[in-house]
This record gives sequence, structure tokens and C-alpha cells, in this order.
Amino acid sequence: MRRIHFLFSDCSIVIGFFLLAASVTCFSDRCFAAERNVLFIITDDESPTLGCYGDRVAVTPAIDAVARDGLIFRNAFATTASCSASRSVVMSGLHNHRNGQFGHQHHYHKFASFHDVVRLSLPRVMERAGYRTGHIGKYHVAPESVYHYETYMKGNGRNAVAMAETSREFITDSSDDRPFFLYFATSDPHRGGGTDGDSKLKLKADLFGNKPHDAAHEGVEEVFFDPAEVVVPPFLPDTPETREELAQYYQSCARIDQGVARLVEILKEADLYDKTMIVFTSDHGMAFAGGKTTVYEGGLRVPMVVRDPYQKQRGAESEALISHIDITPTLLDFGGGLNHKTNAPKNSLDPDKFWRERGEAVKENRNGNKKFDSYHGRSWMHCLEKPNDPHHETIFASHTFHEIQMYYPMRVVRDDKYKLIWNIAHPLPYPFASDLWAASSWQAQWAKGEDAAYGNMTVGRYIQRPEFELFDIAADPNETTNLAESTGHRDVLERYKAKLKAMQKEMDDPWIMKWDYE
Repeated sequence: MRRIHFLFSDCSIVIGFFLLAASVTCFSDRCFAAERNVLFIITDDESPTLGCYGDRVAVTPAIDAVARDGLIFRNAFATTASCSASRSVVMSGLHNHRNGQFGHQHHYHKFASFHDVVRLSLPRVMERAGYRTGHIGKYHVAPESVYHYETYMKGNGRNAVAMAETSREFITDSSDDRPFFLYFATSDPHRGGGTDGDSKLKLKADLFGNKPHDAAHEGVEEVFFDPAEVVVPPFLPDTPETREELAQYYQSCARIDQGVARLVEILKEADLYDKTMIVFTSDHGMAFAGGKTTVYEGGLRVPMVVRDPYQKQRGAESEALISHIDITPTLLDFGGGLNHKTNAPKNSLDPDKFWRERGEAVKENRNGNKKFDSYHGRSWMHCLEKPNDPHHETIFASHTFHEIQMYYPMRVVRDDKYKLIWNIAHPLPYPFASDLWAASSWQAQWAKGEDAAYGNMTVGRYIQRPEFELFDIAADPNETTNLAESTGHRDVLERYKAKLKAMQKEMDDPWIMKWDYE
């Protein structure tokens, strides 16, 4: 007590006391600001082929460890199994038919989102919520002014370990009081890099970004897989060609996991692991015919592993139906920037003022004649606290293009009982992405003719699809039996058609008019 009295008896020391108190408060605020960081990891063409999802072959110890310390969503879905279109959904919280990114952004494809999506776009709203925003790896959306990050880092998307090291400075930057939001996007396990010249098969497997002749990416301990041991999903034919391609795919996935391990190591070294939400997902399912570009389960089902250090739940699982449209509102909710009443950002940007001040796009069609007032998706933060909570009753999928040559609009409704696919352009043969057409796993069966088996269907059935496909997804998760022509399911078909039409109306889908003509 005498020491306190002494401090207050000297004017200069009194001033020093209050300055010290103020500095302690500021320091406390900075500590709080550095909390609630977000590390968002999105891979390229990866199904839930992870140990934590029960895959007995996958070598993914780092992601599995994050799952044991967090939560696994067992029913997470992309809205479209196409790279650019899907990423636009992830970064906007809107279906791609509404945000305008109908297909690929790059080269001659040249699809892009409406400019006024800037009001809802993930990097923009996170910045306005007080985050410093960074991006490394695959981008694949447009316009950049809509999906703008403050910091762009260059990284080899085929080496997630090197990407993590490149991200270290951004993650650990203590010169900025704001928490960080890092969008970490690998190019693995996308196809590419040539074919396996060491294969003894006539049709040789794609390398999926792996180095030829069992060489390793720098800093990576490559994991090699025996084709005889891989897990062949039900939608693929169990052939030597398929197995060799899957072995390459698994290797590429294992390389991603080592990048995740390095990211976790960086967070722990900087005392940020318990101040950072980690989200791990993929843009859509694996790059095989029957997966990527389709709206079957192999195309839409994605991993979603989340570790929120502020939750008490550890090693939890959720059966809730969630969708990529939920990611932006969820991350914004975690950052304290979501207005739950309007389902839009609290600190909302005025698009008209924004573009007028920039002198950009002032005469463009910036919104499709309807303002972007709220997200299609909803925050699933409540599921992290209560894993048994449901989320969506029904999810909706919307695919129109992959490459620009591949017009094939499909619309989907799926709940925990049935799944309905509407192949709007069903008279057309199903179009192939260039890399999927060239795949040895496809070409081997194509060479055998239309009656050759291809997973749960034939080659001919894969190419020429009916107008409607109805699956009892609870009893038939592998989508083997189309019930759309079943007389015993006519009432179900009509009910789900009505549900699909209602969701198209709710989600402002221009293709709803196809019910009335053609």
C-alpha cells in the first residue's frame, strides 16, 4: 500500500503509471487482434481420400491429426465439380450460376463473376472485418478486383511444403496488429506433368504432378503406392489402368499432407496454433470420369476438416449437410463480421460507390439485374459447438460449364434420403474435360466399346444420360439404380422435381425457365 501511495505522490510517476496502464491495455488489444486467425487450405480435385475418412490406403497423418483435434464433416459437398466455378462459390457464398462464374476463368474460357459480388467476396469481407488477407497458390477466379487479397505470394502448387515455407513470413508477421486470413491453394492432386514413362501398360497413367522416375519434389519425402493396394471407388472400373492412375493420385495427396504438417509446425513455433482456425477442403472430387465435372457423389463430395481452437469439442464428427456456399459466411462469422439477421457482412461495402470511385466497370452489367444483398449459404459455426446439430435440410448443386466447349447444365437437389439430378441438355452426349478424356482409366474402357463396364454403369450409359436421375441415396449411396423410370417412385420424382424448381427460384437460377420450353 505504501508503494502505491508513493507512486501517486509524484506527478511524473503518476503520468508514467497511466501511460503504463494504457500500454498494457493496448498490448492486450493487440493480443486479442492477433487471435482468431484463419488458415483456409483448399486442394485441387481431391475426394475424401484421407485416413480420417476411413481410407485405409491414404497416408495423411497431419490432416488426420487436425481432425482428431477438431471436427470432421461427413457430408460436405461442392456445388459444382469444376475448378473455377467451384472456387467462385467458395469465395462468394453464392452459387456460380448467380455470381456469374459459369466456368473456367483462364485462357479463352474467360468466365468471370459479376463485379458487384465485391460486396460479398471472401477476401474483401475478411479485410473489412479487420483481417490482413493473403493468398498463395491456385487462384482461378475473376475479376481480381472482386476477389482481391492484400498480399499475394508465389508458390509451386505442386509442393505444399515449399508453399508453407513461403507463407511463413506472412503467417508470423508481427508488424501488423490484425489477425491473418490465409487462402492456401495447392495444385495437387490435379492431373498434369505428363505420363508415367516407367509403366509397362500400353496406356500409361497420368503423373498427377508427381516427378517422373520416382524422383522427389524438393523438401518432400515422397510416398509411393502399390497399384494393387489402392482403393478403387465404386464409380470407377477396377482395371490396371485405373489402379496405376490412383497410385499416382494417392502420392500427390500424400504430398499435400506434408505441406499441412509444415503449416501446423509454423503455427506452433509462432505460438499461433491455438489462435488459428484451420479449415481443410477441396474444390471438388477426384479428376476421374465419374468424379470431376459430374454431379455424382464422386464429383461433389469433398473433405471438410475443421479445427477451431476456441471450441471444447475434440475429435468430433458431424453428419450435417453442408455446402461450399457456406464457407464465406462461416469464416466471416468466425471473424465476427457476419450480420446474422441479414446473412450479409456487418461492415458492408457499397458496390456503386466502390466502382464509381475506382472508375471501373461503371457501365458494365455488374449484378445481373439484382443486388447481391445476402449469401446463399449459412454459417455452420453452430455445428462446431454442437456436432449433432443439423444444418441444411437439402443441398442444391448447379453445374453449367467446365471448359467453354463443355455446355452441359445440370441441377441437383439432395437430402439425406433422395437425390435428383436434372440433366437439362440430356439429348447431348456428355462432354469430357480434355484431361479426363485423355485419362488411361477412361481410354482403356472406351476402346472396348459402349457396352464395356465403367464403374456402376457402362461406357455408353456414361456418355448418353437420361433427363432425370433419381437415387435413393440413403439405401444406394453409390448411385447404382436410377429410380426416375420406376412406377413405384413417380410420387417421389414429382416431389423432388417440385423441390428442385423451388430451390432454383430461391437461388435465382436463370435455367429455371427450361422447365417451360425445350
